[in-house]
Amino acid sequence: MIHFITLYRVGKKTSDEDLEEMIRISRTCFHKVNEAHNFRSGRNVEPKSEYAFFIAADFESRDKLLMFQEDPNYHRFLADVVETFTEEAKELVFETEPGRDPKYS
Repeated sequence: MIHFITLYRVGKKTSDEDLEEMIRISRTCFHKVNEAHNFRSGRNVEPKSEYAFFIAADFESRDKLLMFQEDPNYHRFLADVVETFTEEAKELVFETEPGRDPKYS
């Protein structure tokens, strides 16, 4: 099982209302993608944090993660949220099954 997290640094002009809209758009886009399980998105509760917004989801394999990243709903999220409100993204991909070699995930 793969756990995918992306942390986003939002633009200085991004308001609290914009963050709320980012959460709404991400949830609308990703709940339509069958490959993404346990999808979450939200804002950081620490106001001085470098990354103010995140998305996270579980995938059965790296191949399913790649399918997700090619999905039109993911591309809609990139266009409507990432390109509009963020300046930088940090992607993290973890293997969650003990004893499993990550290269076979």
